[in-house]
Amino acid sequence: MNKTVNINLAGIFFHIDEDAYQKLQRYLEAIKRSFTDSQGRSEIISDIEARIAELFSERVKHDKQVIGAKEVDEVISIMGQPEDYLVDDEIFEDEPQPAQKRKSSPSKKLFRDTDNSYIGGVASGLGHYLGIDAVWIRLIWLLLAIGSGGTFIFIYILFWVLVPEAVTTADKLTMTGEPVNISNIEKKIKDGFDSVSETVSDVAKNVSDSVSGAAKNVSNAAKKVDIKKQGNNIKSSSRTFFDAIGDIIMFFFTVFAKFVGILLMIVGASALIALIIGLFSLGVTNFIHIPGLDLVDVVNAGNTPIWLVSLLAFFSIGIPFFFLFYLGLKILVNNLKSIGNIAKFTLLGIWILSIIGLIIVGVRQASEHAFNERVVEKQEFYIAPADTLKIKMAHTDSFGNSYRNHNSFKFARNENGDRIIYSSDIEIVVKSTTDSLATLSIEKYADGRDYEKAIERAKNISYNYSINGNEVSLDDYLTTEAKNKFSDQEVDIILYLPEGIIANFSNNTKSFLNYRTYDGNIVSTKHANHYVKIKQDEVECLDCPTEIDVDIHNDNNGIKINDEGIEVKVDSSSLKINRNGVKAGSPEVKVNIDKNGIQVKSDNT
Repeated sequence: MNKTVNINLAGIFFHIDEDAYQKLQRYLEAIKRSFTDSQGRSEIISDIEARIAELFSERVKHDKQVIGAKEVDEVISIMGQPEDYLVDDEIFEDEPQPAQKRKSSPSKKLFRDTDNSYIGGVASGLGHYLGIDAVWIRLIWLLLAIGSGGTFIFIYILFWVLVPEAVTTADKLTMTGEPVNISNIEKKIKDGFDSVSETVSDVAKNVSDSVSGAAKNVSNAAKKVDIKKQGNNIKSSSRTFFDAIGDIIMFFFTVFAKFVGILLMIVGASALIALIIGLFSLGVTNFIHIPGLDLVDVVNAGNTPIWLVSLLAFFSIGIPFFFLFYLGLKILVNNLKSIGNIAKFTLLGIWILSIIGLIIVGVRQASEHAFNERVVEKQEFYIAPADTLKIKMAHTDSFGNSYRNHNSFKFARNENGDRIIYSSDIEIVVKSTTDSLATLSIEKYADGRDYEKAIERAKNISYNYSINGNEVSLDDYLTTEAKNKFSDQEVDIILYLPEGIIANFSNNTKSFLNYRTYDGNIVSTKHANHYVKIKQDEVECLDCPTEIDVDIHNDNNGIKINDEGIEVKVDSSSLKINRNGVKAGSPEVKVNIDKNGIQVKSDNT
């Protein structure tokens, strides 16, 4: 059993093994001793600790993970031992230095270099990332901005907004692709101090040259110089203009953000209002009768309370739109008070429960269509060979027109005032038989959550027909009570007709016939309003127009056959045969045969 220690490293909380903690403590103490007399000691140590904390964070998978000796050794191998990087200021620069071992291959990351920027540091950061001098990046960017009609100005703004600024020493080293270790952190900070010292020396020299006799006070003046302010003043003349442009751009960005906020508020508020209206319209149908909403109850095969479905839909859709509205309001009002974590997590929990509830309702509704079963009613009848069987649809004005609309239904009340579902989902199939009797088979189909429920709903379908001598009259609709719900009820009418008889399908049966013949079905929509003779697995249409396929390749070649006769064209020659006779012609010869005889003409006669 190992003891663990809780530490706070650069503001980040870690759990660390006691042995690993002692190793880390000795390592940090050695680093501090290494920089005892170094300029900027506290800043160097602070950046080193921040880098170590960053490396630990990369290796921690969850909050309760304990840092062990392995992780400490990995961090030390990356950062390096302090004794390997001691710098003796008295060593001459021309003396050879021992080569440093490279612990890892550093990778560059894109940052904005605001220390060497003129606008936002984008070009300078890209220069570091691509290994190109920032001057060339700025020149290329300027040319692209001019050549693209200003498009790259917008791209620059996007970079400015999206790319982070290199703030810490680790960021600046990563930006240039240098390993973030003790040596480089020390070198970077010392370079910054050296740069500031040179700036201060230059200022002191200028003051010494301009003010005679004030050499003694130069040192005191240099100490009072605001280093950061002096460094910024070097570029003040060149940056003032771009700062103004930056303020203008940020102004337009602010205006655009406010516009987006207003748009989000309008969308969110509109959606919430619509959902509230829908909630009160559908949710109260069980308590208050609203005309036209009975259809909702008819399609609710799972019998889930409408108010519950409405409430679940309201929360599952409304909560995201509420947060959209809240986001727009937060964009418009800078100091808007938060609704609090309790409210946020409560709404999130309600939203998740609503989504789960809707999934359960959907599964329950879908299960009502898991089984599709049928019941069959048959009736045989005799057709004399000399008679013609006539099939027609019986139409009633009570349920609209007789046009068949597959998988559709309507809701109405019958003559007794009872609520019923009616549909025209009816199909007529015709097959031939060798029996002497014709057979009318009525197959009723319905869905259900199990076999028994599907059979029950199929039996509850009401469909009427009549056979009077040689005439079969079929209803163009089916009905069922509303309590059976809409469960894809349909009726297939199968006519088994003896071979040799003649049948006529009325024109109003066309929409109930299949558009093609298949699987034994021998009559299609093209046979409607025609007399057909039943043969073995086919029919012969007795009054259908002759169908001739004519292949006309272009205007000068082809065959045309119609009631007027036959016309053949081949290039510049033609042949026409009709009731008036025969005409043939070419550029050289023309022939005409009619009741007057034969006439031949050529260019030579």
